[in-house]
Amino acid sequence: MQSNPKLFAYIHGNIQPLDTAFLHVSDLSIQRGYGIFDYFKVQQSQPVFLDDYLGRFYESARLMQLTIPLTKEALQDVILQLIEVNKMPLSGIKMILTGGYSANGYDPGEPNLIIIQQPLLLPTQEMIENGIKIITHEYVREIPRAKTINYSMGIRLINQINASGASDVLYQQHGVVTEFPRCNFFIVTQDNTIVTPAEDVLLGITRKNVLAVAGKKYKTEERAVTMEDVHQAKEAFLTSTTKRILPIVQVDDVVIGAGKPGEVTLGLLQDLIELEQKQL
Repeated sequence: MQSNPKLFAYIHGNIQPLDTAFLHVSDLSIQRGYGIFDYFKVQQSQPVFLDDYLGRFYESARLMQLTIPLTKEALQDVILQLIEVNKMPLSGIKMILTGGYSANGYDPGEPNLIIIQQPLLLPTQEMIENGIKIITHEYVREIPRAKTINYSMGIRLINQINASGASDVLYQQHGVVTEFPRCNFFIVTQDNTIVTPAEDVLLGITRKNVLAVAGKKYKTEERAVTMEDVHQAKEAFLTSTTKRILPIVQVDDVVIGAGKPGEVTLGLLQDLIELEQKQL
């Protein structure tokens, strides 16, 4: 992101102007791409589902054998201070924990904790009304349960996504789908069962919330999802913090269902928005 002189960030134990927030080149996030992060929304100056995101952040740190230098309570206090200073009622906050300054460019050092606040862009109404096309690619993320900063594959596929007229890429291996680089995946079966992949995926907070609201109306399943399941689905959609629920109407060359966003997907989107509002 470009530096905004009006914004502040947390780094090296202090809240300071964003344009002065820097890491040394010896940090393992630069040398080896080693680190974790998490990201959550701020609405009406309130962090949404913060406890869930902090829990996942600490779990990612554990999986990557990194130590967050603050307790959850202290980290939450810093986040609230940053929100107050930046005065961005609708925004996103990214927490990054790096491998630290390394003496030899390989061994971890003391992790660096960085917190930045950014403008938030939600999907356009046109995207929700028309749905999106996605492509697939054979790949499974390393350590899927950890939200690491390694997005090499997703970034490398951007040109292919754009050339296909698609919006995103769904990972699959041997015909079993998992996740997107930054989103979770769902299908709606012909009998209105809501299904999402169970293995080799990041446990998304929006994924968790969608399963919760969907479970009040429909049968839900976490299980293996094959490409055949996808092709036969009545509806499909992706979920993420920034996209909420976004309908998928085409996967590669296969049109999903009626080729337009379905009633189940759009209804779940409204349920999710209502759940978010209850957090404010």
